[in-house]
Amino acid sequence: MKSCITISLVEEARGGPFVLWDGLEKSIAFAGELGYDAVEIFAPSVEALQLDSLGAMLDAAGVSLAALGTGAGWVKHRLQLADADAQKRQDAQAFVRTIIDAAGGLGAMAIIGSMQGRSDADVDAATARGYLAEALEDGGAHASQYKVPLIYEPLNRYETNQCCTVADGVELLQSLSTDNVKLLCDLFHMNIEETDIAAALRQGGKFVGHVHFVDSNRQPVGCGQMQYGPIIQALREIDYQGYLCAEAFPLPDPHEAARQTMRAYRYWTQTD
Repeated sequence: MKSCITISLVEEARGGPFVLWDGLEKSIAFAGELGYDAVEIFAPSVEALQLDSLGAMLDAAGVSLAALGTGAGWVKHRLQLADADAQKRQDAQAFVRTIIDAAGGLGAMAIIGSMQGRSDADVDAATARGYLAEALEDGGAHASQYKVPLIYEPLNRYETNQCCTVADGVELLQSLSTDNVKLLCDLFHMNIEETDIAAALRQGGKFVGHVHFVDSNRQPVGCGQMQYGPIIQALREIDYQGYLCAEAFPLPDPHEAARQTMRAYRYWTQTD
């Protein structure tokens, strides 16, 4: 399992659960100094990623790009994939494809989380799930040209009413015709929704494509009440070889949050 840390470039999300906020070059360099294998970037748009120089920044720091988030599509642009308005759904899918293209060009994955939307008074549950499935079909097929999967994240009940558990996510992915969509298992969301996190990861099995490595209170690993021994064991049992990515509140400050996560990562994976 490899280490990863989040970088946010979205001012509208400041105060949210992203660790590094000092811009791309400084944040990537700091991640490299601490020994992280990769970064996950949350950007307002493809333009903000400085794609003409991003590869050089990553190479200079000795880190890879693990994934790009699409969440700004909702947080900043108010686009979501289950919108009642057909044009807005098309715009949301188009935004996702731009992120897939940017990530795929660097061998990385794109993540759909908050953009999945939800059912409401205008869109019933079955219709919203159908719209989400259509978007995952489209995104998974689009990502296949880069030989990387699209990543879908079940969220807790306070953030969506689409898929809230790993079992929900597996059921959704099994309903798709594409096999190029995998799950993001975020330990914070799982701590709310799963009765047994390790058992849920085992159930996820081959569908687990990315992990957000965070504590029960959404602070860095080691700052809450999460029990990691069974979690790491379950990940080993399913032969998970992807990233453990810190998506956590930058507490007490971004640099210490990054250092604490790396200490925890090394402790829990020391026998890898």
